Amino acid sequence: MTTDMRTRLAGLELPNPVMAAAGCAGTGRELAQFFDIARIGAVVTKSVMLEPRAGRPAPRVAETPSGMLSAIGLQGPGIEVFLQRDLPWLLSRGGRAVASVAGAGAGEYAELARRLSAAEGVGMIEVNLSCPNPAGGGLDFADDPAEAARVVHAVRSHTRSDIPVFAKLAADVPDLVALARACVDARADGLSLINSVRAMAVDPRTLRPAVAGGVGGLSGPAIRPIAVASVYRVHAALPEVPLIGMGGVRTGVDALELLAAGASAVGVGTVTFSDPSACVRILRELEELLEERGADRVADVVGAAHRPVGAPIGAVLGR
Repeated sequence: MTTDMRTRLAGLELPNPVMAAAGCAGTGRELAQFFDIARIGAVVTKSVMLEPRAGRPAPRVAETPSGMLSAIGLQGPGIEVFLQRDLPWLLSRGGRAVASVAGAGAGEYAELARRLSAAEGVGMIEVNLSCPNPAGGGLDFADDPAEAARVVHAVRSHTRSDIPVFAKLAADVPDLVALARACVDARADGLSLINSVRAMAVDPRTLRPAVAGGVGGLSGPAIRPIAVASVYRVHAALPEVPLIGMGGVRTGVDALELLAAGASAVGVGTVTFSDPSACVRILRELEELLEERGADRVADVVGAAHRPVGAPIGAVLGR
């Protein structure tokens, strides 16, 4: 039996639920050297900003136990280069584009949404809320549900109705479920979680922070249990809202765990630095696992961890 891997995310249909997570694949060029990027569900681009940005000084990356600490500073060439060079290239390879956006305020996010909506080929916009809010004393937008909602509302208001808007949430916030509700109330079509977790490492040789700026974002296997718990909690509170789960996915088993917790799709990120073909390998492993379990469709296992003990696959939502 072959499992139907097609995945729907708020009106966007993908051939399968495996996506390259934002920040780890650029716009797909690096990964295209190792596999056909049209084989995976979508490529979530590195966060795009209005203007070119140099990012933080080196060192930007440090290895930690079971994870990677990074402080890139949203480096990128800006929206013009993205629209003129990067997006056309991705589409020419048959890739499905999810554009991640970042800004310094609701106005910048809105302008990015307007520009992306005018372009052909953007299947979804993912709103990166882990950006410092200059008006909020340097806290990230995700730290304040009201500020996050303001940004999401601005993006949704300037995005074509046929393009879903997903808000990307951080787990290390005062109240994750309150943040999720605020974004949905602001008309987010779905949610992506989790972003990297704020963390720090000290270089034992220099006794200085291992990355510039001191605190960076922790990703990789160390945060996967946090991601699973976050997806589980948000799905329990908002079961009708589609979720993209990510954080330390290395294998098909990891992907299946996030789907069972409530995600409809999964993002693959840090593992691609050591295994550039990880997306297609994880997709193959996931499909094998679903076939072993007799799942007719990948959607049959979404939220399985919330079902009564002994409930068969597909026993939720009337399936």
